This record gives sequence, C-alpha cells and structure tokens, in this order.
Amino acid sequence: QVQLVESGGGLVQAGGSLRLSCTASGRTFSTYAMGWFRQAQGKEREFVAAIKWSGSNTDYADSVKGRFTISRDNAKNTVYLQMNSLKPEDTAVYYCAAETLLRPFPRRLQYEYDHWGQGTQVTVSA
Repeated sequence: QVQLVESGGGLVQAGGSLRLSCTASGRTFSTYAMGWFRQAQGKEREFVAAIKWSGSNTDYADSVKGRFTISRDNAKNTVYLQMNSLKPEDTAVYYCAAETLLRPFPRRLQYEYDHWGQGTQVTVSA
C-alpha cells in the first residue's frame, strides 16, 4: 500500500507561483511513476503532469506545458509540482497519484493510477 499526502496549496495572484509537494509512504517510492491531477469545481478531474520512477521522463498536459514542472526526490519520497505564471483557470483541487502497477510511461487516465492523496486547494485570483 502507498499513502500520499499533498501540501503547498494556497491563494496566489495571477502570474504568481506555488510549489506543491506530495510525500509518499509505504511501498518503495523509487519504483513507480507519479502523477498530478486537478479538479475544478463543477468539472471532471483532469491530468496535469506525470513523472517516471527514475525522474528521467516527464509528461504534461498542453494547458500547463511551459508553466508547470514536475520533479521528484526519491531520497525524500517526494514529488513536486512547481507552478509558475499561474492563471485563474488553474484554480482547482490538486491531487497527486501513484501508478504502482508499472504500466508503460506515460499514463494520463485516472483509472491507471491506483493510489491517491487527499488533495490540496489552489486558488488563483485575477
């Protein structure tokens, strides 16, 4: 089993930055891919970014490419999402997720991730 805890959300003005963190416990962190998803109020949860177990490969949704950066520190069992140039439309609850079944990378669908954090709210004011 894997337990995931997100942190780092908050309120920021448009154009600002935030860094989300997700710390994992349980199964060896360095063996599985991680992803970030988000869900805006009234909308479905959507893929944001993913990173391979080694950190050597990343994948991004078009809406965040060039603004967000996913990274991981396997020694700290933590994955990060650095969010720059934030826009009001980035407002959502952000979830980290683990893909422990070792499917080919990248994976962008919710059902392909088998462990989820509780989410952290990000609000971007205009």
